[in-house]
Amino acid sequence: MRPPVSRHHPSNEGPAGPRPRVYSADLTPPWKKQQPAPEVAAEPGLVVEEPGTGFCGAVIRCEAGTVTLEDRFGKHRVFPLEPRGFLLEGRVVTLVRPASGGPVRPSRTASGSVAVPGARARVARAGRIYVEGRHDAELVEKVWGDDLRVEGVVVEYLEGVDDLPSIVSSFAPGPDARLGVLVDHLVPGTKEWRIAQSVTSEHALVVGHPYIDIWEAVKPSSLGIAGWPRVPHGQDWKTGVCRALGWPSQNTGAVWQAILKRVTSYKDLEPELLGRVEELIDFVTGSGGA
Repeated sequence: MRPPVSRHHPSNEGPAGPRPRVYSADLTPPWKKQQPAPEVAAEPGLVVEEPGTGFCGAVIRCEAGTVTLEDRFGKHRVFPLEPRGFLLEGRVVTLVRPASGGPVRPSRTASGSVAVPGARARVARAGRIYVEGRHDAELVEKVWGDDLRVEGVVVEYLEGVDDLPSIVSSFAPGPDARLGVLVDHLVPGTKEWRIAQSVTSEHALVVGHPYIDIWEAVKPSSLGIAGWPRVPHGQDWKTGVCRALGWPSQNTGAVWQAILKRVTSYKDLEPELLGRVEELIDFVTGSGGA
C-alpha cells in the first residue's frame, strides 16, 4: 500500500506539523488602495481647501495636530492635520508642520500670487500703469508691490482724468511700451468715460472700477463697519463718509492711512478692483510688452 500523499507543501511543514497561513488584515485590493499624498509644509499664507466642508483659506497658524485657516471674509476655522486632508490647487495633499529653526516666509504675496523669495526687482519696463490719485497708488503698491517689482512695472498717479490725453500723447505707447490706466468711478456716457475712450488703443488700455473713491474698494468688513455710507450729491465724498462714521473729517489723509493699515492682502479688497488691476498688469506685461 502506498503512503498517503501530504496536502501541505514541504515549505509549510514545521517540527510540530503544518504551519498556519498568515493573512493581512487589510483585504482591500491593491488597485483600490489610496496612494500616499505629497506632504506640503503648512507655511503661513499657503491657500488650501478642506474638501469635507469646502472651506478655503490661507494658513495663519499651525500647531501640534491642527492648522488654522482664514478665508477671504476673515473667518477662521481650525482643522486637524490628517493624511490627504486638504486640496492645494485642486490636488490632494497632506499638510505637515513647517520645519522649525529657519525663518518662516509666506508662500503667497499680498495679491495672492506665489511668492518668489530672494527674487530681485526686474529692470523697469518701458510700459507703465497710471492710477487716479495718490491713495490709489498707495493701495496698489500695498497689495501688488511685490508682483510689480518682479515684473518691472512702475506705477504712477494722475491728478485727474482731464490730464489723460496729454499724458498718453507724451508717453506715445507702442508695442514695446504699453500703457495701462485705472480710473475711479468710470461710468459709460460720462465725460471721464469719453476721455478714456478717446485715448484707448491697441497699446493703451483704460479700465475703471465702479467706486466713487478708492476707499470704497476696501471691504467694510475689513474695517469693522457695516458698510460705506451714502453721501449726498454735491458733498465731498471723503468728508461725508468721515462725518457719517464718526471719523475725523478734518484730516482725511490720516484717515486713509488708518484704512490702508487694515489692508493686508487681496482678501481685504472688493473683486471689482482686483479684476481691473490684474487686467492692467497682464496687459502691460503681455506679448508685445518690453
